[in-house]
Amino acid sequence: MKKTMNVATALFFGISSMLLVGAAPAVAQGPAGAGAAAAQDTPHSLNPIKWVKKDAKSSNEATGSRSELEKKLTPGLQLQGVLAANVSASEVCAPFTALDGCLATLHASHNLGIDFNCLRAGVTGVHTNANTSGCKIADGEKSLSLSKAIHHLKQDVDAKQATREAEQQAREDLKGISG
Repeated sequence: MKKTMNVATALFFGISSMLLVGAAPAVAQGPAGAGAAAAQDTPHSLNPIKWVKKDAKSSNEATGSRSELEKKLTPGLQLQGVLAANVSASEVCAPFTALDGCLATLHASHNLGIDFNCLRAGVTGVHTNANTSGCKIADGEKSLSLSKAIHHLKQDVDAKQATREAEQQAREDLKGISG
């Protein structure tokens, strides 16, 4: 029994090693080797990086640059009372990496009556020259999610629901200028 098992194991490893050795020269030849023309004609690439579709423009880039979007958003936000009349969206959104995050933070601040500078400092982790001395979020903290920052600043509010509402309002603002 042991001898039969060793023969079967040796046969298995022998065949698998021959397959690997036989396939190695074809892999080493690359696109210039024999059969390259046939490989180029196939509709599906064997390169897994090419399997991921790359969109040439993100949704924000499709409607314009970020600064253009901020300029378009400013009057509407001021009209809603979300943004002060003497401030632009470009100024308040500078510390944010994503415009939708800034808009959601603006809406959450407006909806809940939370100081925007405190909420912005909590969400971005960036403390601008704005006065944040009265904020409950300590200096030097890491950035928090909008929900956690709301919870730190106003414990008596359903922070998750407030975040969902603010994010929905931000999506509507962006949809309003792109459509």
